[in-house]
Amino acid sequence: MIKAGKVVELKYSLKNTKGEILDQADANDPFSYLHGAEQIVPGLESALEGLKVGDKKDVVVSPEEGYGPKSEELRLLVNRSQFPKDMDLKPGMSFEADTGGGHGMAFTVESVSGDKVQLDGNHPLAGETLHFAVEVLKVRDATDEEKDHGHSHSGDGHHHH
Repeated sequence: MIKAGKVVELKYSLKNTKGEILDQADANDPFSYLHGAEQIVPGLESALEGLKVGDKKDVVVSPEEGYGPKSEELRLLVNRSQFPKDMDLKPGMSFEADTGGGHGMAFTVESVSGDKVQLDGNHPLAGETLHFAVEVLKVRDATDEEKDHGHSHSGDGHHHH
C-alpha cells in the first residue's frame, strides 16, 4: 500500500484541461518516486495515498495543489548586460539562475527587446489544472539510503551519485 517511506512506480499520463498530453510514463519506463518526500505535486501525492499495485485512478489537481498559480512577482524585466555578451538570448529558452543560498531557480526568456529581457520564473505548468491518469505498477519499502537521500533510486534500489 502506498504510504510515506515507500518507493512507488507509476504508469501515467498528464493532460491539461484542453486534453493535450503534457507528460507520460509507460510500463517500460515507469516514473519512480519516494512517497512522502515531496517529489511530486501535493495534490497527486495525497490522492495516491493508500492505493495498491494494480490500482488505477484519475486525479484532477488544482493549480494550488499542483505547481501553484501564476505569479506576476516571478516575471522580471532585466538588463541584457546581466547575461554573457556572447549568449544568444531567444524567447522560449530556459536557464537556471542562482537566487542566493545555493538555490537555483529556472527562468524562461519571454522576450528580448533592445537592452531589456523579459523573464518568467513561474513553473511552465503554474496556473494549470492537471489531469492525471495513473496506474500503480510497483510499491516497495525504500532503502535506508533512499530515505537518507530523500528520493528513489532505480527500480532495484541501487544508484550512484
